[in-house]
Formats: sequence, structure tokens, C-alpha cells
Amino acid sequence: MSMPFYVSPEQLMKDRADFARKGIARGRSVVAVQYADGILFVSENPSQALHKVSEIYDRIAFAAVGRYNEFENLRIAGVRLADMRGYAYDRRDVTGRGLANAYAQTLGTIFSSGGEKPYEVEIFVAEIGDTAADDQLYRLTYDGQVNDEHGFAVMGGAADVVGAYLKERHTDSAPLADALAVTVAALGHTDSEDRVIPVDDLEVAVLDRTRTQPRKFSRIRPARLEQLLGDRGAAVSAPQEPPVLPASDGGGSDEPPIAP
Repeated sequence: MSMPFYVSPEQLMKDRADFARKGIARGRSVVAVQYADGILFVSENPSQALHKVSEIYDRIAFAAVGRYNEFENLRIAGVRLADMRGYAYDRRDVTGRGLANAYAQTLGTIFSSGGEKPYEVEIFVAEIGDTAADDQLYRLTYDGQVNDEHGFAVMGGAADVVGAYLKERHTDSAPLADALAVTVAALGHTDSEDRVIPVDDLEVAVLDRTRTQPRKFSRIRPARLEQLLGDRGAAVSAPQEPPVLPASDGGGSDEPPIAP
């Protein structure tokens, strides 16, 4: 009779955490930053249909990185929970903190369960208040941990590099155009070189407290992105070769050479 294979609980949790982290690192980064009028979300996402950033409720937004089918299930569950709570009680009873706690319980249960693989996702839950001091930004990891972020937060991809870039340049009171320019530059920053991300490859959304509508979530389309970024969002053109001057015929002309 063969003995059953034994794995210590510590090793099992470590293996599950490594598995989830590798899956999350394969995705492109998502950045959430506070600016003067709310919270800005920016991600490099060429798809126009599969969104990483979405609305949950009036003042609450959801962003995620990792496996799309997994965080889409979480988004749908969050929308249903918010709608039920707002309908049964009051719209003011739907809070970002309550949704973050519900997501934390779900992710923690899935991670600790031995019957299924952990979710390869990290998510943001953000809520804006009447003032910047009332804004809330929560980052939830694959194992259900909740972190209360301030100023900015990055998840997925090269999060350390992007976060270090933003730490030196981000300002909470910056206007939207400046915050967007710094965030896009951070996403294109690498240790070796800086690249300019095309506007069509950006997914940008905001929670804007200055909107008169009860729903504060809004997507920024490419046409407006080009206006906000200006020359900073233009693609870098290839360097031009200097013009080739005609070879001298040896006549010893007194005319000065034409500068390229």
C-alpha cells in the first residue's frame, strides 16, 4: 500500500502564493492616483472591449489586473452586491470599505481552500468623497489582504519600477492633465529606456467629484486624451537621417557649406 503524498501547510501556501504572483506579474500595470478633483485610473490596454477599469456604483470604481475571467466575475458580484444593498437600504449605505471587505473575504476563502486554484488577480476598490481627504483607495491581493493606499498605488507588471517613478513626481493636488501626463510616463518608464505609449493603447477613467451627476465615474476617450496629453502624448518619431551633401568637384568654391 503506497503512502499518501504529504505537503506541509507552509509549503502549500507558499506554492499557491508563488503561482498567483506569477500570473499577476504577466499582466500590464494598472495605476490609480489621486488628483485635485478625484481619482485617476490609467492602464495600458489595447483592447477596446475587455476593460480593466469599471464602475461599481455612484462613487465607487473597480480596477483589476490578472486573469480577465476571474476579475470579471468579481466585478459582476460587486455590482450585484452594491445594487442589492442600495435597493434594500439606501444608496449612501453602499461604501467602498464594505465592498473591499466583501472582496477580501471571497479572495481569502478561495486562496485558503485546497479544492481550487487561487485567483490570479489583484484589484483596486476606490471611492471618492466630498473632499480629497475623504477619498478612499483599497488594494486587495490574491490572498484577501487589504491595503489602504494614499496618493497613488500600482499593481501588476513592473509595479516596483512604476511606483518608484511616481513616488518622485506625483502630487496629490495636481490637475488632471498633469496627473495624467506623469502617470502615462510612469507606465512607459523602464530601467533601460522610456517609451511613449500610443493613445489608442491607453485605458483611462476617472472618479470626478466635480460632475453634477450622481454617478461620478467617467471614461476618457482617445480624442480627449490627445487634448489632455498634448505633445506629451504624441508618439516619438524616428530620427531623420541628415541630408547627403553633394560631393565637392574640387573647384574650390568660396560658398560656405550648407549645414544639414
